[in-house]
Amino acid sequence: MVINAEIHNRGSFAFACGSYQTLAVFSVSRNVKVFGLWRLACTVYHWIVAFVRILVDGYSLLHSWPELARGRPRYSAAARDELIARLTLYQDAVGTPITIFFDGNSGPSGTARASSRSEVEVLYSKAGQTADQLIERAAHRFGPYGEVLAVTDDHAERETVMSLGGMASSCLNFIQTVESALAEQADDIKHYNRKERHRFERRR
Repeated sequence: MVINAEIHNRGSFAFACGSYQTLAVFSVSRNVKVFGLWRLACTVYHWIVAFVRILVDGYSLLHSWPELARGRPRYSAAARDELIARLTLYQDAVGTPITIFFDGNSGPSGTARASSRSEVEVLYSKAGQTADQLIERAAHRFGPYGEVLAVTDDHAERETVMSLGGMASSCLNFIQTVESALAEQADDIKHYNRKERHRFERRR
């Protein structure tokens, strides 16, 4: 598995390990990017915990992900829907709840949307609020239950979340983590289906 993790807080970094979004703790300096291969993390290190929730600045992520809804305006409903669909797949793959925050001036203000129990939670800020403020509030409220991961390219917002005890990731690093996890899941499914097909053929 390819690791592309960005270290932001207390010598820790986030990475995908198997089918889980996890947190591994190491003695390293702040703001260091780590690139490399990792296959034995779950068996070698014991200081690993799951994030209680991933908090995503929706428009920040969309602006960094031109492959999603290519050619569509970043503030369009089509772009939002494609982001929601992709992160729903990721949530199903890693088992970590995800909330996407959008500024309310581009959506149904002050509402939460989840068309099915498996879909990610989507929140729109009310008039006079921003998505950043909602992320900060969520980071504070989830604090007693464990660490959250905030995904945004707003450096000030990342610092605020870290000051509240959470973790933060740039959009690019998160996109790479999502794509890696979904690709690995697809490979696992292909391998399983191939194995089952061969087992069925041997029984015939």
